[in-house]
Amino acid sequence: MITPPYLNAGDTIGIVAPARKVSRNDIDFAIRWWEEKGFRVVLGKHLFNEHFQYAGTDKERAEDLQNMLDDSSINAIFCARGGYGTMRIIDKLEFLSCIIEPKWICGFSDITALHAHINKVCDIATIHSAMPYTMMQNNQQSLETLFQTLIGEPLVYECKPHPLNRAGNCSGQLTGGNLSILYALSGSVSEIDTTHKILFIEDTDEYLYHIDRMMLHLKRAGKLEKLAGLLVGSFTKIRDNETAFGSSFEQIIREHCEEYDFPIAFNFPAGHGEQNVALTMGGNYILEVEETNLSSIFTFIP
Repeated sequence: MITPPYLNAGDTIGIVAPARKVSRNDIDFAIRWWEEKGFRVVLGKHLFNEHFQYAGTDKERAEDLQNMLDDSSINAIFCARGGYGTMRIIDKLEFLSCIIEPKWICGFSDITALHAHINKVCDIATIHSAMPYTMMQNNQQSLETLFQTLIGEPLVYECKPHPLNRAGNCSGQLTGGNLSILYALSGSVSEIDTTHKILFIEDTDEYLYHIDRMMLHLKRAGKLEKLAGLLVGSFTKIRDNETAFGSSFEQIIREHCEEYDFPIAFNFPAGHGEQNVALTMGGNYILEVEETNLSSIFTFIP
């Protein structure tokens, strides 16, 4: 996996919106924060456009991202927010310039489509992280780990114990992201390869039976069979039907992994919530889940 150059003071961050629409007020905090860290910030031409729920038409959103990919003065590209829309433009993009001159692509949620595609097709690492739209709500750890990841510092995350954790140690490249998007990418050129890798999943605003269906699909598609390990982030605003499904999201995930022996760590502080620490997708990690109290440690090795 190719690692883009880490950033230095004076480097340039570009902001585009490949999915849902945003306003200037939505991202002012992020612009100020990056400038205080010593970076220049450049905004996409169509960043504040509106086309129903989207930040402009598919053509406009793709044009903004393509321009940032092709611009050699841009060192990292931040997607302003998620929502929905990135999959609509993924096949309109040309990544040759990014392969020749790699740069960091950053975001989460719907941006999982870019992580999966760029990791798989271009063999380039990306960053699963807070986005301009969410940065004002994210806690200090989320923001600082994003900065540390962009400048190439090693990171160690310690997670609270969880009774459904499975003890064990493993190492491997990290893949994954938003479970719903991973499910939607199945069968496409952007489908993730999980063989001997650590899979990270998170989601929001889903029904329990949806999570069951998606996990069952991953299992039937062979995505769990050769995993090195499983890292489970936050699952927020999870809903149930009037007739109860009968299991928590943690129980659903653990149930579909029972026949395997890889370590499993719940309670990882990333996803749709105040805590959303940065992860290098395609980066090398070590996952250690203790036997005694079932706490876990996740270590990034630049």
